Amino acid sequence: MTTNINNSNTAIKITKLKKIYNNNKSDPVEALKGINLNIPKKSIYGLLGPNGAGKSTLINIIAGLVIKTEGEVVVWGNNIDTNSRNAKLAIGVVPQELIIDPFFTPIETLQYQSGFYGVVNPKNIIEEVLKSVGLQDKANSYARSLSGGMRRRLMIAKAMVHRPPILILDEPTAGVDVELRQLLWKNIKILNSAGVTIVLTTHYLEEAEAMCDQLAIINEGRVVAQGVTSEMIAKLDKKELIILTEKNYIKNINLKNVKFSLLKPNKIKVTFKPSEVNEGNIIEKIYESGTKIKSIISREPDLEELFLELTKKT
Repeated sequence: MTTNINNSNTAIKITKLKKIYNNNKSDPVEALKGINLNIPKKSIYGLLGPNGAGKSTLINIIAGLVIKTEGEVVVWGNNIDTNSRNAKLAIGVVPQELIIDPFFTPIETLQYQSGFYGVVNPKNIIEEVLKSVGLQDKANSYARSLSGGMRRRLMIAKAMVHRPPILILDEPTAGVDVELRQLLWKNIKILNSAGVTIVLTTHYLEEAEAMCDQLAIINEGRVVAQGVTSEMIAKLDKKELIILTEKNYIKNINLKNVKFSLLKPNKIKVTFKPSEVNEGNIIEKIYESGTKIKSIISREPDLEELFLELTKKT
């Protein structure tokens, strides 16, 4: 199954997207308040935000399951208003819930799914998709006999059977153990290396930081930050040093724009902005004070700090 060729470098382009839910029993709810996003081709792109931020509404609009109020959404070069069929064909969606008939085998499940998309002669495609998610050995086993991880992978296979260039994953590793999470991400990386654009939502911020090339943080229906993951974190301009000393901390250290916190009699936390203070100068001043250092642990800001900073209640 093929869709229109997209010659740009953008997989999904969203402009001034709004969604208002009207409820006769209460005031209208504005779930999305003018979202603008450009999701690059072949990227692993994260959509992060607290519960109720608007992530699910955004995904459902892209997938054609919810009608937008205003704005424009272009999926793989197809406007969802004027070319909705090709826009939908360009996407495979993996929901958080496991939606599998327990009495179907993986082969039967994919045969059934391929029929929805009009896939012609799907046998070879099904074999290829099952291999890509590591289920070729379970192709003829009933879905009810599969482990939780295998069922997750079967959900990915269902979304990929019509060979879409974009795969949307909604909380793909929610409620799974560490070993299974690593296996799922290995499968997803294989798909991405083959050219599939991956869009995912997750509450595991360490996972998002490790996996996503780029991401957007959504809060209260607005994009509050977006860009290259590492560059966004670097903008926090914050660093900590945890310093363990041989004896009790000597308190006569004064440095401008540096905060010293005593964690234990011989353990200091130093907080500063790298753009304002040189780390070497801090260590030099501590030595000059007569404090003997046993060890130093350097801590850079992470995605969790960025997330909390941008989504905190004001």
